[in-house]
Amino acid sequence: MNINYSKYNFDDIRPLNEDEVHGAIEELAASEGLETAIRYIKPDLNWEEFTEKMRQCKTKKQFKTMLGYQMVMQVAKNTTFSLTISGRSRISQDIPNTFISNHRDIVLDAAFLNALLMDVGQGMTQIAIGDNLLIHPWIETVVRLNNSFIVRRKASVHQLLRESLKLSAYIHYAVSELKESVWIAQREGRAKDSNDQTQTAVLKMLNMGGNREDVLNNLMDLNIVPIAISYEYDPCDFLKAKEFQQKRDNPDFVKSKRDDLLNMETGLLNDKGRVHFTLGSPINDKLKELAPKNLDKNALFTEIANIIDREIYKHYRFYPCNYVAYDLLHHSVYFRTNYDLRDKVMFENYLQNQINKIDLPNKDEAFLRTKILEMYSNPLKNHIENAD
Repeated sequence: MNINYSKYNFDDIRPLNEDEVHGAIEELAASEGLETAIRYIKPDLNWEEFTEKMRQCKTKKQFKTMLGYQMVMQVAKNTTFSLTISGRSRISQDIPNTFISNHRDIVLDAAFLNALLMDVGQGMTQIAIGDNLLIHPWIETVVRLNNSFIVRRKASVHQLLRESLKLSAYIHYAVSELKESVWIAQREGRAKDSNDQTQTAVLKMLNMGGNREDVLNNLMDLNIVPIAISYEYDPCDFLKAKEFQQKRDNPDFVKSKRDDLLNMETGLLNDKGRVHFTLGSPINDKLKELAPKNLDKNALFTEIANIIDREIYKHYRFYPCNYVAYDLLHHSVYFRTNYDLRDKVMFENYLQNQINKIDLPNKDEAFLRTKILEMYSNPLKNHIENAD
């Protein structure tokens, strides 16, 4: 399908061009905010040496591989027991893909994925980053230098429609013209209860940038590949539980920029245990099977979302904490053979320690405990209920 991309101006959302790399690196070298952030990850950082390494990077690829990759792997070394990937035999290295995954960590889901793809020779993806996370100017510079593109969310309803059309066109352009893979989460924001479900709004957005009437072929052009992300421990689980109570007690509660920063810091700096990414099967064959059904558009988007969800549910990796959480939540011994007494005691202690971190005036420990248990058991619940 031929799309006229020249009618779009992608300058405010695209990654930086190569001729913009030098200026961006000089901007970052002068940034006290970036220095402070990196010292969180690497307290013994020699800033002069680091800025000199930055200046040696003449291209985005050099920046990603020489610095971006190293910083991500430093985070993994500091905060994970293991960081692994499987399923790469399901996809071709010669075809750019649109990776759609569940979403656990604000920053690290895509960062870890790119590092792992680089390790297995698949090539890094362009990453969709919401503008709500671009709290400081240096953050936008860093992400665009790392080949990320911006999802504009701070706009009126009318503007959001135009921004969605431009975003969709850019994703089609990246995959079909630039021949680069992209990553996007299956929903806006994280599924804070880990009940991962692809929003049809995301699929409708992806459809806007091509021939909207031919939904199946339009989405098939993007070569969608679901990815299941599995964290043994979510460092932000207590913050997510806290937000659940804040919204329960005050339906108008809205997170502040400081809340977003705290989530980013907590996710970056704290223990995640084992982290695994599973590349699912491309869904184009399943999309072809939908053609004879002649579904109306809404039903079609719902069915496509279900296809993505089932692929993610099928490929979760589970840890003892998931099985313990399920049995504690459901007052059962259904998964008793998947953990021992030590696993149960360890998780119960972990659970209480996380609840103890929550500072609320009317703290509802029973509610908070239930919410955290749901976070760890919902992936297992969805896996069971959607087993082939």
